[in-house]
Amino acid sequence: MDWRSLLFSFRGRINRAKYWLALLVFLIADIVLGLVGWVLGHALAFQILSFVFNLAVFIAGIAVCIKRLHDRDRSGWWLLLFYFGPFVFVLIGGFIFWAAADTVGMSAEWSYLGLRLCILGGFALVIWGFVEIGCRRGTAGYNRFGPDPLRPRVLPAHR
Repeated sequence: MDWRSLLFSFRGRINRAKYWLALLVFLIADIVLGLVGWVLGHALAFQILSFVFNLAVFIAGIAVCIKRLHDRDRSGWWLLLFYFGPFVFVLIGGFIFWAAADTVGMSAEWSYLGLRLCILGGFALVIWGFVEIGCRRGTAGYNRFGPDPLRPRVLPAHR
């Protein structure tokens, strides 16, 4: 698998090592970009370059995570749960248990407890996403998204 298909293709599977390698490349590239910005100053040209670079890293990060989910035999749509689920939990907790507590007559202790439970639920989704994408081994053998990335392909012998 070449770098373009690793970073910008949404099809196929990658193992944990390639996932962590891609994240390391993103981190190093971000550090280099930060150093370039520090040396050059934050001029308009650098801000445009930074925006384009960060957009490319964002798209590549989504592609890499989707391929890891494919390796776990899960649809890429699970990424929505892991990215937006914690935000929704905290938003619901903030709206229902904190902002609307006075209108329904809920005491402050109960509203804070509900808010804390929603924050804890959001944090649990973050941990689950981290473990699911970054730590668990992919499904062994072929699955609906392609061959096992850990099993080498056997090429036919030429005669």
